[in-house]
Amino acid sequence: MFSESNKERIKGADWPDAEWPSYIPKYHLHDFAAIDFEAANGAVTSACSMGVVIVRDDEIVDSFYSLIKPVPNRYDFYTTKVHGIKYKDTKDAETFPQVWYQVAHKLVGLPLVAHGISFDQRVLKALHQLYHIPYPNFKFYCTHLGSQKLVPDLENHKVQTVALHFGYDIKKNHHNALADAEACAVIAMNIF
Repeated sequence: MFSESNKERIKGADWPDAEWPSYIPKYHLHDFAAIDFEAANGAVTSACSMGVVIVRDDEIVDSFYSLIKPVPNRYDFYTTKVHGIKYKDTKDAETFPQVWYQVAHKLVGLPLVAHGISFDQRVLKALHQLYHIPYPNFKFYCTHLGSQKLVPDLENHKVQTVALHFGYDIKKNHHNALADAEACAVIAMNIF
C-alpha cells in the first residue's frame, strides 16, 4: 500500500494540504523509529518498559528494549495484569535517562511513530521534563489514527488487529513494549 517514491503522497489519501491530518505523513516514510512504552500506574512518568524499532530504507534494521524504574515506583493491579511487569522486575532497573542515552543517538533525525501517540508522545515528553533532558521535538505520527483513515474497513484498529492485517501476529506478546513497537513499525511500513 505504501508509495514507491518519497515524492508520491501516501496512497489512498487525497486531502488538500490544509486538511491533511498532522498524525499522517504526507509522503512515504522510508526511515523512522517506532516507539512503545508500558506504564506501571496512571502517572504519565511511570514508564516501566520501552521498546524502539528502527526502520531504514523500508527495512527493520535495529531494535531496543529495556525495563525502566518507573516514577513513582509502584504498580497498579490492572497495569501489571495487562503487561505482567511487577515491582520486583524494575526495583533495580535503570532510570529513564540511563535507558534513553543507550538509544537516543540512533533516533537523531528520525520521525517517531506510535500506535496511539496521545500516550507514547506524552510519556516521552514527561520523562524528558522530569529528568531535565532537552526534548528533541520529534515529529510524531500515529499508526492508530492513520489506520482508521487509511484502512477504514478493519473490524477495529487495535494494534494487534491492524498488525495482523499486514501479516504480523503479536497475540502472544501483546503489551510487551518491543513487540508492540515491532507491530507499529510493520503497520507504518504498510500505511505510511
